[in-house]
Amino acid sequence: MNAIKPISPDRLPDLLRSMPKAELHIHIEGSLEPELIFALAERNGVVLSYSSIAELRNAYAFTNLQSFLDIYYAGASVLIKEQDFYDMAHAYFVKAAADNVVHAELFFDPQTHTARGVGMDVVINGLHRACVDAQNELGISASLIMCFLRHLSEEDAFETLEKALPYREMIIGVGLDSGEVGNPPEKFAKVFARCRELGFHLVAHAGEEGPPAYVWTALDVLKVERIDHGVQASKDALLMQRLAADRIALTVCPLSNLKLCVFADLASHNLMHLLDAGLAVTVNSDDPAYFGGYVNDNFTQTFAATGLQAQHAYTLARNSFEASFIDAATKRQYIDRLNACFESFT
Repeated sequence: MNAIKPISPDRLPDLLRSMPKAELHIHIEGSLEPELIFALAERNGVVLSYSSIAELRNAYAFTNLQSFLDIYYAGASVLIKEQDFYDMAHAYFVKAAADNVVHAELFFDPQTHTARGVGMDVVINGLHRACVDAQNELGISASLIMCFLRHLSEEDAFETLEKALPYREMIIGVGLDSGEVGNPPEKFAKVFARCRELGFHLVAHAGEEGPPAYVWTALDVLKVERIDHGVQASKDALLMQRLAADRIALTVCPLSNLKLCVFADLASHNLMHLLDAGLAVTVNSDDPAYFGGYVNDNFTQTFAATGLQAQHAYTLARNSFEASFIDAATKRQYIDRLNACFESFT
């Protein structure tokens, strides 16, 4: 596509909201809104530690990643039946469709559920059914990425992998999430090597709160194809050069970074610096129910705070398709739709 023409500031939010985009960093358990948490708790007879939706929302004042994870895992306790997982994912897809997300790759954390006695089949079948319906009812292509919890052992990850293999055709990739500091990527070198042999796409959280060294080992030891977050890479010039040269996508989540105090405010976020350095950055929502916004909120608030322009918007959206795990023909179709959207605004 030819160079993107400047767009007046008053029109930019409409462009951001209307442009087609892919979301590559969404923890589906992190889309569980307080209203649905309470509804599922009542349906399943789960007693919550909070007396009301408002009290639960007021607890979303996080100081770091771990303070968020503590309440995140508590919220997931209401997910017990296959229909619960379906309802949670379907609710996300409805919001994603409203944000003009046309493709989504959902992270899910089976260990959070199997440790509570919920079967792997319950988790995956519920989520997969929602993905199928998202395509048929909302026009969103969707796939599942199974994440290992890095605060647990590699042995536990191997056990999780074995439980998931009967559902291999429903899972496009594996990832690594949960508490980053003190749990470097190389802790999971063997299980990622096995997943690579099995043909899974590989991604990992690195460089959110952890140091740039975690990004290096995610690339060189785990051999991941994408880095989730990765904002700490800006502290290492050689790493920045490596990421740019190899077109390793970063799935950046600005509102998450703000909520977890990675940056003091959105104006100081390094998204523009990463783009200017030639990195394949994307914008995503991470855990939107907890961090104050879905993908369009991340776009509009970050652009307003940092002065990013239409050219950046196009680059970010195109990166999201190019970095996705869909086939080349489908990527081309989505990029054509993106081009048409921008042409209509110029």
